[in-house]
Amino acid sequence: MNPIKLAILVLLGVLVSCGNKSEKSDKTTESNTAQEIVCPMFVGDSAYLFVEQQVAFGPRVPGSDAHKQCRDFLRERFLAYGAEVVVQEGSETLYDGTKLPLYNIIASYNTEATKRIVVCSHWDSRPFADHDPNVEHRNQPILGANDGASGVGVLLELARLFQQESPSVGIDLICFDLEDWGAPEHAESVKEDTWCLGSQYWARHPHQTNYRANFGILLDMVGAPDAVFYREQISDYFAPGVVDKIVQTAEKMGYGSRFLNEIGGAVTDDHLYVNRIARIPMADIIQFSPRSETGFGAYWHTLNDNMNNISPNTLEMVGNVLVHIIYNE
Repeated sequence: MNPIKLAILVLLGVLVSCGNKSEKSDKTTESNTAQEIVCPMFVGDSAYLFVEQQVAFGPRVPGSDAHKQCRDFLRERFLAYGAEVVVQEGSETLYDGTKLPLYNIIASYNTEATKRIVVCSHWDSRPFADHDPNVEHRNQPILGANDGASGVGVLLELARLFQQESPSVGIDLICFDLEDWGAPEHAESVKEDTWCLGSQYWARHPHQTNYRANFGILLDMVGAPDAVFYREQISDYFAPGVVDKIVQTAEKMGYGSRFLNEIGGAVTDDHLYVNRIARIPMADIIQFSPRSETGFGAYWHTLNDNMNNISPNTLEMVGNVLVHIIYNE
């Protein structure tokens, strides 16, 4: 993603309450009856393990052996958790005019359901650490523990839960490829829209003809111990109702200090192209650090984006918000 500068498996069987799905007024007694929805428990330690397993392959730079190994791992994990899996193959042109193959991984549940929610993240990692404080490191690939693997770790834990307890709506979990090969800081001349190439491809060529979803949520950098999530500006423009849903759910769950009902930065991320091209309202849950020079953590696009930046508690918080939204639809 690119900032726009304008401003291990435990508790498998445990179930917890997801809150009130609806309240029906009884005109005779003038009392309310709350219908309680029970859903699987999102386990932060499990999501952490999924992040760790991705990082163990090394930098998942498109075209590398680590990228291919991680692709196969993700496909096998989603299949093991009962999803119908499509690995969408394509190619896109990079900032310097060269082409690379891409692999978008789509894991679907309740495929016959007409009401659908798409939850996504990117699974590739950046090929150059162009923000590393050490100039000699800036052409080296990054591990992308938070920037990429954290969101996918949440998707894998969601998949595990869906196998246990199927939600009533259709779900499509999408791992977008080629998100992080945008032009580096030192590039002299570049073509436009060099970021988020996998989501651009999917938005123009969805995995199903006439595919539609009611709304979507993008996850990016959702694992840092101190992560705070604001109302991202592009999300607020295209999908304010989805942002409201996220913020209000987090507030009800006691996460109001981490999901702020305040405007944050604007980020060129996968949701931009899903909103603009596919016309699916999608909001981005992404860490924002207003006091940082980049708007993100100090590790962003550096060799320091490793497992030290991942907290099971943050992953569990984000996952719980998603679980409450999905199972209460």
